[in-house]
Amino acid sequence: MFIINHRKFFFWLTGLILAAAVGAILVWGLPLGIDFTGGSLMEVSYANARPALSAIQTQVATVPLGAVSVRAVGDNDISIRMRTMTPAEHAAVLSALSSQASTTLNGSPSGEPSKTVVAELSYTSVGPALGSQFTNKALWAIFAVILVIVLYIAFAFRKVSRPVPGWGYGITVVAMLAIDIIVPTGFYAAYCHFTGAEVDSLFIVALLSLLGYCVNDVIVIFDRIREHLAKNSRENNKEPFEETIGKSISETMNRSINTALTVVLALIALIVFGAESTRNFALVMLVGVAAGTFSSIARSAPLLIPIANWFNKK
Repeated sequence: MFIINHRKFFFWLTGLILAAAVGAILVWGLPLGIDFTGGSLMEVSYANARPALSAIQTQVATVPLGAVSVRAVGDNDISIRMRTMTPAEHAAVLSALSSQASTTLNGSPSGEPSKTVVAELSYTSVGPALGSQFTNKALWAIFAVILVIVLYIAFAFRKVSRPVPGWGYGITVVAMLAIDIIVPTGFYAAYCHFTGAEVDSLFIVALLSLLGYCVNDVIVIFDRIREHLAKNSRENNKEPFEETIGKSISETMNRSINTALTVVLALIALIVFGAESTRNFALVMLVGVAAGTFSSIARSAPLLIPIANWFNKK
């Protein structure tokens, strides 16, 4: 009953976290990757010390591509983003990067020119039309998942009408899912601002995965509440709704925490030992799983109490 008795504190804490996440999104925004905007992205690795980024920018500028973004990745790798390139322009950029260079890592002359040895790690090119189409599909996928969740909740709780009607549970779940998505999105906006990362297709995959994970966590508690309400109705037990909520949270808390810890350990391993391409995905999932676990225990079920009070007044 600790969570129920102190639910206002958890509601205020939720409000502060949500405000910080929304603030990060509004202030820093979400830089869209080429999956959404279109363009070309290539990763190059230097066999020896990587030259200064300004020197690399100068080399790439020899090919007329317009605005080009060069970003360091690790110790000896770089990522270069530009408009969609033709095969000839792609080859020209690689040739420019492999051209004679006499610039050291700090930009000072190194004496005799030496051949820069580079290896292309990856190359991705997406047209503007395809990027726009992917954006629309990603948004529709998120909305479709949320709609299916609402319909399922409304059907599963159709026989539970007091003190909260079945659709009230659906609205509660959607509200919690919105928070569980906004919080990791706000984190990622701050992460992109300080690291130069971008929103790609794996970010959308992470959000869709979090929707499924978080709704499963909430449903476990709501299902226990439904069982207790049905039992109380059969036995004509006048148990207070707050007590039913508190008992349901206590019975499912260990399960939720243990499941979250298992997932968190796997995600930490993926962040530490996994590939660079999946690290951002794992970070978003890690923040989302933590937010979802907190949501299911401290927000979702306790939120039913003020909703029940509102319906009782009506």
